[in-house]
Amino acid sequence: MPPGARREKIEDYAGMCGGVRWTEKRIRARDGVELGLCVGESANSGRLKAADTAERHVVILYFQGNASSLPPRLPLLSGVLKDLERRGSDPRVKYTFVALSYRGYWTSRGRASQKGIELDALGALDWIHEEYFEDLDGSTLRRDHGDTIVLWGQSIGAGVATGLAAHQCETKSNRRTSVGGLILETPFLSVQSMLVALYPQRWLPYRYLWPFLRNWWDSEAALKRTGVALQEAGRELERGSERKMRVLIVSAANDELVPGQQADRLEEICVESGLDVQRRRVAGALHTDATVRAEGRNAVVRFLKEVGER
Repeated sequence: MPPGARREKIEDYAGMCGGVRWTEKRIRARDGVELGLCVGESANSGRLKAADTAERHVVILYFQGNASSLPPRLPLLSGVLKDLERRGSDPRVKYTFVALSYRGYWTSRGRASQKGIELDALGALDWIHEEYFEDLDGSTLRRDHGDTIVLWGQSIGAGVATGLAAHQCETKSNRRTSVGGLILETPFLSVQSMLVALYPQRWLPYRYLWPFLRNWWDSEAALKRTGVALQEAGRELERGSERKMRVLIVSAANDELVPGQQADRLEEICVESGLDVQRRRVAGALHTDATVRAEGRNAVVRFLKEVGER
């Protein structure tokens, strides 16, 4: 991470968030590691109550890329929330952002690893269910109200998102609100595929070392697992509707790290797996600014409106 990233504060970026309120929350991963979350809501949006039967709640769980910490990303996420307001979103739908700081990042404890981050993601999802989707007596969920969760991952975060989506689709539990959408921003197929892309020369040893890696993020396999799980359930999410999992792939036309063919292949896998996929190639974008640019941000806003207002 850049020098000083651990010392950054939400307040340092508040002036760039356009009135969106961000608060830091402390939660626990599934193995007890203490983590930081950034939770964002529009300044004119009151807290959704379980008794408000006319409203639906869409919670976007955001997984960052590899570098930096959460506070510098808050202006981007705030812009998405503000655009949802400006474009006349259904007033019955409330949108909330929950951004996860992985273990070892920003103010979170522990040391980063794939197995650990997977437990972090599950812990964040547990917190979302308990905070937003349980009735006031803590017993049942607001499942009938159309509430849903969207997972948004950038770069390595896309691997976290696809893995969590597959886990949730494969897990049989009536306590869980469904994952209604996936946003994959500048994703790659897998760590193994990136080794080959970065080191294409067969005489270099790196491409052969993937079996020994501690981190193997594999969106290709995770999307296939998601498709199989939904097919086994009649291609229905837990709420019993006939909708497929919605997926938005946002790729950068000038991505200097991930070859464009990787997003192409992920799109093909979604189609083959019966997932409802959209694709946006952002002209002129590099790996880290696909949604900073208006074309990418607009695609995300439209997708969230579709998920929330379906």
